[in-house]
Amino acid sequence: MRVRTGLALGTVGALVVTLAACSSGDGGSKAEDTGPRTITVAYQKTAAFHQLDDLLQKVKPEFEKANPGVTVKLEPIEAEEDQYYTKLALMNGSKSTAPDVIYEDTFQVMSDAAAGYLLPIDDYVKKWADWDQFQDAAKEAGLGVDGKTYGVSMGTDTRGIYFNKKIFAKAGLPTDWQPKSWDDILAAARTVKQKVPGVIPLNIYAGKAGGEQTTMQGFEMLDYGTGDGKGLHDGDKWLTGSKGFTDSLNFYKTVYSEKLGPSLDVALDASVGSKVSTELFPKGKLAMGIDGSWQPGGWISGDNKWPDWEKTMGYAAMPTQDGGGAGTTSMSGGWLLSVGAHTKHPQTAFDFVADALNKDNSLTYDTTNSQIAVRKDVAADPEYLSYNPSFKFFSGLVATTHFRPATPDYSQISSNIQVAVESVVTGQASPEDAAKKYDDELTKIVGKNAVESAG
Repeated sequence: MRVRTGLALGTVGALVVTLAACSSGDGGSKAEDTGPRTITVAYQKTAAFHQLDDLLQKVKPEFEKANPGVTVKLEPIEAEEDQYYTKLALMNGSKSTAPDVIYEDTFQVMSDAAAGYLLPIDDYVKKWADWDQFQDAAKEAGLGVDGKTYGVSMGTDTRGIYFNKKIFAKAGLPTDWQPKSWDDILAAARTVKQKVPGVIPLNIYAGKAGGEQTTMQGFEMLDYGTGDGKGLHDGDKWLTGSKGFTDSLNFYKTVYSEKLGPSLDVALDASVGSKVSTELFPKGKLAMGIDGSWQPGGWISGDNKWPDWEKTMGYAAMPTQDGGGAGTTSMSGGWLLSVGAHTKHPQTAFDFVADALNKDNSLTYDTTNSQIAVRKDVAADPEYLSYNPSFKFFSGLVATTHFRPATPDYSQISSNIQVAVESVVTGQASPEDAAKKYDDELTKIVGKNAVESAG
């Protein structure tokens, strides 16, 4: 997943009740209107993320040519995480504006399916020969609470630490750097600050406006590497009183109180993700960044092509807090193409999804967007394996990766994590107070019976 998302939680939550009755409730066998057909495809596009737009612009004329009488209307939503979900929720709030095909984050599937945004597509995938090419984990990523399928996976991802080898060399740090603990990361950041002034030593996403990138690329990369590695959730219980939660916030406090991270005007801006990939790294203004496996996709080709990226950038696995446990940790997610519940043309909408994610198109998308392939035939294709030198490293992180809780209430919980992180980096709350407030809000969201003490 390229990640992303902290969401328009209030907007989404307010629409859940009113839209829940719209869900199909069956396997997706919905009547197809006859005659001329227009389907609308809603998806995200930013300065740093154009690969999906490139793919859909290619698929549109091919699909229209192969399906006379069909018009595909592409509606790219040019916005960062939160704004994308806000606009998507508003579109889904009315049958007249609801998209037929939706670019959907895997962690949103359960809540969006429950809200009535998405059509179950089990009847369609059963008849699709390519469905057997998708790994079981990828199929599970599209399941709703009811066990029905609500999307087709486009790929997955992992996360690690990117570092600028040229800046490291200037600072006297090894260019094959592999930290063994959080202390090693902080030590390297302090060295860069001292030896290479004018460069941001470390970026770890920290703002509410950054949405899910703050939760997943930032906080969870820390939290899931603490203690027993349970992170936020254990079985059917959410964890409160977690020492790892507070320790993770203390890491943020250290980074921002020692001015090892970006200035707050950059860190708290919604476009910080784009700024990191299109400006800070390519222009040598950032030494290290905890980020996702998709980053090189924008450097290999497109408007933000960076010819020297391979010589400049190194990668390191994210260490656990003190090097214990598995020693390293990562987070994984993914994105899907789903069929909207309000579509008048469900078969046509699904056929578009199937064409967009056939082997050739999946190969193109997974390579250019640096996705970990979920189609077996793409993962084994020599073109995929040779396209991006970072694939081997980031695929290797799957062995110690974690997946976010895919529960309907995760979106609200994620938002509260972002509140906790931002309150610490801005000095509005201590890590202990921010963790306590998170625990209180968590209990309100899920109920007392759904939480347990991590102690």
